[in-house]
Amino acid sequence: MRFAVRLVLATTLALAFAAVAKAESPVPVPEGVAPEAIDSRYLAVPAMLTPGDVASLQHLLADWAQLGRYRKDNAALPPPPAGSRRVVFYGDSITEGWGANGAPFFPGKPYVNRGISGQTTAQMLLRFRQDVIALHPAVVVILAGTNDLAGNTGYATLAMIEDNLRSMTELAQAHGIRVVLSSVLPVADYPWRPGVRPAAKVRALNAWLRDYARAHDATWLDYHAAMSNAEGGLDARLAADGVHPTPAGYAVMAPLAQAAVEEALRIQDP
Repeated sequence: MRFAVRLVLATTLALAFAAVAKAESPVPVPEGVAPEAIDSRYLAVPAMLTPGDVASLQHLLADWAQLGRYRKDNAALPPPPAGSRRVVFYGDSITEGWGANGAPFFPGKPYVNRGISGQTTAQMLLRFRQDVIALHPAVVVILAGTNDLAGNTGYATLAMIEDNLRSMTELAQAHGIRVVLSSVLPVADYPWRPGVRPAAKVRALNAWLRDYARAHDATWLDYHAAMSNAEGGLDARLAADGVHPTPAGYAVMAPLAQAAVEEALRIQDP
């Protein structure tokens, strides 16, 4: 009996020490994945996180999809003017920043900006019903994927990103909303995740987006072809940090987006 008790105690202690050791060990990086492709906070030993890191992660987890960001704005949104049709621009910081810092966001048009800085396609999929479908737009312009490649919410394969974009498209189409699928903007590297070098993955994702749009009754909007430099990135004139467009960058994007919206609306007309 005493031996059995000692065995149980020894096993319990061994499991406890193993749990502590595991908690104090870095999270293993998925096979074949470069550590720089994932937010370092997700891989760190917990004891090495700063109070700022913990606060940031708690804030993120409290509303992971950031449904609170536009909840009040959506409730207060008036109907579009008579004879016009609403368009929702849906994305991350590249969309959210459109209309700031001297880059006009389609003045006079019934266009609604629902971009959130830093978001990945997984987060966008979770808030799609609230921030797109519930607004009853005629068209949604989706621009997403670059933050997935940067590992903002953990490692994401191209297949995972494609699945999220496919799901958003299917949700929109099931509710009679025309979809404009935008190419991911060129990017040679991310200032907040140096070393990722995503240009090749951006091109691969864009090739899939183009083919998917053509095969699934969506409108293709190609920013990449109009903005890419020889390295597969953005010149400083178009994006000072290599990622976020300047007013000059948005000036290139605006007529391309307007043409795609008009094409989608023409297709929607009986």
